Amino acid sequence: MSRILIVEDDEDVRALIVHKLRRAGHEVSEAGDGQEGLEAARTSVPDLVVLDWMMPKLTGVEVCAQIRADTTLTQPCILLLTAKSQDSDIAQAMAAGADGYLIKPFRANDLLERVDALLAPH
Repeated sequence: MSRILIVEDDEDVRALIVHKLRRAGHEVSEAGDGQEGLEAARTSVPDLVVLDWMMPKLTGVEVCAQIRADTTLTQPCILLLTAKSQDSDIAQAMAAGADGYLIKPFRANDLLERVDALLAPH
């Protein structure tokens, strides 16, 4: 069982993701904004962080970059989940340290496949 942190400000989307990942057997924690998510990443030691891009306080890309810059953290896999779909957006996310990128709206099975692929080496 993997520990996954979901950082998403839309409560409905977050609830859907949490539900699907728990049914798949993962231990899931959640945060509702970027700052809360960064703090949770520092305390919960997740294997994977699923980050929404556009959130209050800190964006997902900012959280991603701060996680990658923090050498005291065990480095989790990071999946950016966003409606931003331009090649430049994907490049920005990857430059910040994201391991994967999934565009909203998404199918639940696509999310589960992406999560499984990111966690496979762990």
